[in-house]
Amino acid sequence: MVELDTAQLEGTRVTVVGLARSGVAAARLLQEAGAVVTVADRKERGELLGVLGSLDQTATRIVLGGDYESALDSAELVVISPGVPYRSEALERVRRRGVKVISELDLASRFLSAPILALTGTNGKSTTVTLIGKMLQESGKRVFVGGNLGTAISEAAVRSLQAVKANGPSPYDALVVEVSSFQLETVEQFHPWIAGILNVTVDHQDRYPSIDEYIAAKTRIFENQTASDYALVNLDDDRVAPLRRNTKARVLGFTRTQTLPSDLAGGTYLDRDRIMTTLEGRTEEICARADMKIIGNHNVENAMVAATYALVSGCPLDVIRQVLREFPGLEHALEIVRERRGVRFINDSKGTNVDATLKALESIDQPIWLIAGGRDKGGDFSRLAPMIRRNVKRLILIGEAAPVIAKAVEGYQAIERADTLKQAVESAASGAGRGEVVLLSPACASFDMFADYQDRGRQFKALVHSLSA
Repeated sequence: MVELDTAQLEGTRVTVVGLARSGVAAARLLQEAGAVVTVADRKERGELLGVLGSLDQTATRIVLGGDYESALDSAELVVISPGVPYRSEALERVRRRGVKVISELDLASRFLSAPILALTGTNGKSTTVTLIGKMLQESGKRVFVGGNLGTAISEAAVRSLQAVKANGPSPYDALVVEVSSFQLETVEQFHPWIAGILNVTVDHQDRYPSIDEYIAAKTRIFENQTASDYALVNLDDDRVAPLRRNTKARVLGFTRTQTLPSDLAGGTYLDRDRIMTTLEGRTEEICARADMKIIGNHNVENAMVAATYALVSGCPLDVIRQVLREFPGLEHALEIVRERRGVRFINDSKGTNVDATLKALESIDQPIWLIAGGRDKGGDFSRLAPMIRRNVKRLILIGEAAPVIAKAVEGYQAIERADTLKQAVESAASGAGRGEVVLLSPACASFDMFADYQDRGRQFKALVHSLSA
């Protein structure tokens, strides 16, 4: 791991662009390191009052609104939040001056001495990272769990830097970090001990001109690894499996459909209904898939990945088994909200792309009333059509993408549009019968109608709970 001496930033003029959660955390870290910090965002002050309240405004220059790019003019280092397009003309001008532009992830990692266990992929990251964290915690390790999920990694870096200043021990034995392609675009020194790619499917085509560029961003998770590190790849994913040939680390694999190739250092696989692992020459059973509380083939893969990370990190098998038996899943990821009059309501608001919704539909055996729609991220909704015709009793569409999805499933008759989520929930609740499922799995981003997917999921749950008994 690369540690950055605070003296290297002492007095340096650093501009943080983007005042989302990670941008604010980066600003606090830079202040702790003694940098001269400017924060910039295209939003106006009125939109950022809650965010600005968490900053030390007496020690921070704040540039907001239409003039926010002027904050880059005197910067000696620029740190960007994931939502900031890294190829903007303003940032290109900064690079031409010879100034580095790095991600909050890369900045924070330089202050961390404990091993970083990083995971990326299109779907399943949050569930898997949470599982890894629980396995390590139940094994008695002091663990940070966050990154793209929940707490920004810069918050862990602040604690670590404060411990260094106090001549104290590191507050963590390991850092389990969910990493997005946006965060990986501008990494320079980010160096995980274990790095993995769960899967890659078409997503964020509103940001990337091609799937190849999206994959290239994901692949950067392996960029700074060495022969003493581990790289884990999905052998069942045709886009991910070949990436193992370009890493310097020891390669592990996971698969539901094949045997492990002999060129790997080991990995995890499915033998009929049993999850098996082969590491350091030993083959052991982790658990039967029926023992897991979470449902769906994709969650079998998530469990395989979590178990592999945990085993490499020294977690006992009995702890891993116990976590898999008890873990109920994440909020907003195939979350069972309520059963009412024999109808089960499931919140999968985290299903923000086509592949996530396909996996949700594959995981449910009962007839489905599907609520979908939102802001289109460039997904191919026609891929939903066969599964909708087979598994969905009625499709209720909301949001900006409703007409696009309707066109993509042309010929499917059991379809309606709702102006609001409330209207969609009430329609499904009045029509669904005993033994059926009402599923919110939008296949879209949430920003047309909600603050984020969490806001969408919580509103769905509140609406479901407000239905009369």
